[in-house]
Amino acid sequence: MADDPQQSTKRVLEPTDRISEGLFGLIMVLTFTGSLSIAEAGRDDVRAMLIGALGCNIAWGIIDAVLYLMGCMAERNRADTLVRAIRSATDPEQARRALAAELPGVASVLEPAEMTSIRQRLLQRPEPPRRARLGLEDWQGAAGVFLLVFLTTFPVAIPFLVMASAGPALRISNLIAIVMLFLLGCAFGRITGHRSWPMGAAMVALGVALVSMTMALGG
Repeated sequence: MADDPQQSTKRVLEPTDRISEGLFGLIMVLTFTGSLSIAEAGRDDVRAMLIGALGCNIAWGIIDAVLYLMGCMAERNRADTLVRAIRSATDPEQARRALAAELPGVASVLEPAEMTSIRQRLLQRPEPPRRARLGLEDWQGAAGVFLLVFLTTFPVAIPFLVMASAGPALRISNLIAIVMLFLLGCAFGRITGHRSWPMGAAMVALGVALVSMTMALGG
């Protein structure tokens, strides 16, 4: 248990959050670049595509940030509810059952004396609020979610901004996207204990499949 039940023990954004938001942003922008027809695309088409991709990632970045805040509030309320249940327990067994409902692996290894010690330490802390409140780190996390979704637009879009021909720009854009997907996969492999290179290749395949599915369904 954390020393302060009101303080989150999470990072502002966990590595898996960063990877998933980066992947989401990439998929969104690739659905726009993938719909561009090389044979027929002119500058107006490229401009419309870039505006659409940017607007889509801004909108989804905001939506993802709001969902992140909702998740933080739900997690905070869940933690506060657990603290209140342990504080109000009349004996160590009741406290253990309350903890087991949320953290069965932890509760199963605690002795009655340890549960009593945890309860006594929690009783010395201020009563948790009845309503969950968002902290500064939660808002920072939401800002990070938005920026990750939003900023992944630019590496893939840069070739269309600096190159006059849509064909070469699309090929370079796709290459950048593949490299980004591969790097995201390598990072995911490292934090999950898998080999980086195979996980990077799997992330590329997953990204291509998700983009293809999104485009096929009209996304």
